[in-house]
Amino acid sequence: MFLRLLSLLLISLLSFPTYAGQTVVLVHGYLGDGSTWRPLGLVSALQATGWQDAGHLFPNGPRTGPIAPTPLERYVYTVTLPSEAPLPTQAQWLDFYLRKLKAKHPNNSLILVGHSAGGVVARLVMVMSGIPIQGLITIASPHLGTEKAEWGTWLNNSPIGWMAPFLGLDTINRSQGLYWDLSREHPASLLFWLNRQPHPQAFYVSIVRATGDEWVPPYSQDMNVVPALRGLAMTITVAAKHGLHPGDGPLIASLLK
Repeated sequence: MFLRLLSLLLISLLSFPTYAGQTVVLVHGYLGDGSTWRPLGLVSALQATGWQDAGHLFPNGPRTGPIAPTPLERYVYTVTLPSEAPLPTQAQWLDFYLRKLKAKHPNNSLILVGHSAGGVVARLVMVMSGIPIQGLITIASPHLGTEKAEWGTWLNNSPIGWMAPFLGLDTINRSQGLYWDLSREHPASLLFWLNRQPHPQAFYVSIVRATGDEWVPPYSQDMNVVPALRGLAMTITVAAKHGLHPGDGPLIASLLK
């Protein structure tokens, strides 16, 4: 199985046009933002292997951090999405960012790295936008949905939903569309539709939290369970909880090599 996955990865990489460099975009998950990646040293781990930290992108504002030309033109960006919004809304924001980056670095290929819901947002953009993406790495992403999202819907429809704003839990009220989108897939759901759409030729890697993930079951994190990607993704299992942790940085850096 490993040799087959390695062969598929090599074939997909060799089939791409030659680019001057690469632009990596880090996409956060639910209740996160672009700063989520930095305190844990994930961006620093990429810098240690030759990536230029190009800063953070805002919808209508400047990025942070200067961009100095590098011989390999390898840039890493963070973005902030409205993480409580439904998946299509978040995908529109990410599409906006990617088009800006493609215009700024027209000769660079794009690679997306998404944590949790951010991985599903990134995959939705790949299917819907038509922007050429060289690869997608997802970390603990609910590709088949998660029961925890259904709990969010239940809480909103319970007395807790009425009291949530007074308890500082009004994210439950604001996130109803997202909870619906991330519920376990069924024929009427967005995930059911997405998982059966043709996906672009790219390399796909799933980083699966094999133990300790209290939010997304391991089987849902593996893109090989997505009908449209069955047998086409590389799967790496790690023993960790759902959130990002410092070990993710070196792992992502090794995959990007």
